[in-house]
Amino acid sequence: MEFLSYHRDRPDSAALRDDLLEEHWSYMDQYAKEMIARGPTLADDGDTATGSVHIVDLPDPTAARAFAFEEPNYQAGVYRDVLLRRWRNVLGRTMWDFPGGRTGGNRYLVLGFGTGEAVDLTVPDDRDDLIAYGPLLSDDGATWLGTAVLLRAPDPYAARAILTSARYADVEVHNWQFGGRPS
Repeated sequence: MEFLSYHRDRPDSAALRDDLLEEHWSYMDQYAKEMIARGPTLADDGDTATGSVHIVDLPDPTAARAFAFEEPNYQAGVYRDVLLRRWRNVLGRTMWDFPGGRTGGNRYLVLGFGTGEAVDLTVPDDRDDLIAYGPLLSDDGATWLGTAVLLRAPDPYAARAILTSARYADVEVHNWQFGGRPS
């Protein structure tokens, strides 16, 4: 079962986040085989972290909750909240398989929150810039709750356009970059 975990930073938690960087990476290293995508969201300055995205393949919702809430930054109070949802990997690949590589162009996390009839379940025709794409689901996988996308786009407006915006209660667009230990 695949899950998306988005930890949103508390205001003024950057110093604590920096202090815990090695602990965070060591924790994530334990999930290297399960990791589909990861990386920080960033403020408009492109440098200040605002959150942390992890898409992982884990056995069940209990394992996903343990993954999200035992994370060192969460335990230390770096994060103000956690969005944890079941997710389906429509592209069937990891971010490391993205043909566009780790660098070049602007990268975004787009979260569309919806209710009712599901939308955007199929991969858009222009998939060259898609890093990860899939629906957000209830724990049992039966109810569509929205869509989450990692993609390369020229700007946040083009990133938002990947979703049928009018069909969502809310759409968030966050600057995002590939995560993990530097090579």
